[in-house]
Amino acid sequence: MTFLALDIGNTRLKWALYRAPHPGAALLAQGAEFLENIDKLADGAWRDLEAPTQVLGSVVAGDAVKRRVQEQMDLWDVNPQWVVASDQEAGVTNGYDHPSRLGADRWVAIIGAYHRMRAQGPARPMVVVMVGTAVTVEAVSSDGRFLGGMIIPGHGIMLRALESGTAGLHVPTGEVRPFPTNTSDALTSGGTFAIAGAVECMVQHVRSHCGAEPLCIMTGGAGWKMAPSMTRPFELVDNLIFDGLLCMAERRFANT
Repeated sequence: MTFLALDIGNTRLKWALYRAPHPGAALLAQGAEFLENIDKLADGAWRDLEAPTQVLGSVVAGDAVKRRVQEQMDLWDVNPQWVVASDQEAGVTNGYDHPSRLGADRWVAIIGAYHRMRAQGPARPMVVVMVGTAVTVEAVSSDGRFLGGMIIPGHGIMLRALESGTAGLHVPTGEVRPFPTNTSDALTSGGTFAIAGAVECMVQHVRSHCGAEPLCIMTGGAGWKMAPSMTRPFELVDNLIFDGLLCMAERRFANT
């Protein structure tokens, strides 16, 4: 029995094959492809892969991309499942006004973070940050209730917006500095500290609402860039989406 976890974002598809569908299972293989290259998976990275017994995926890139990925899985006899946020799953309660409209990646990351927190010690509230094409900042109570979250532009979107809307500004390769003294550093620092400020605001909201200091977890492809500029310590987790998918798969495939 093997389990394939899929994280299909706005830019890349990340995949991981595990020996079994549960947390702590042995990792057999993993990889990533930009979305423009996913039509090559069956003849490339997946060609010699051990056929998965179960597949569970999170996709935010849209139905057309999902269909392309499913076509690549025709080399296996497997029926993939795709995450849709629900009222409750894996011990986490969804506080969104319309639970099914919460992004699948956000829902899976919240579940992964909650189980990670519970495994570390006493229950405590959390702020969960994903830094990618967009940045999401989620608030979770100590008993696993998703309280709500923010979505803000990622670095690339911010900089492209400034470039297109402001004469004479171009996407920079600047550094993050406390007191930027050139335009490239000013743009890079502005975007970074805008994200850090939104996260700090959420930390304060959670502390006030829950009456306790939250555990802060950060993930996403650009998380390592943001971590040094945060105003408080963050646990940086490389594959929080996969952690969440493993927790969900353990319950979904328990009787298969």
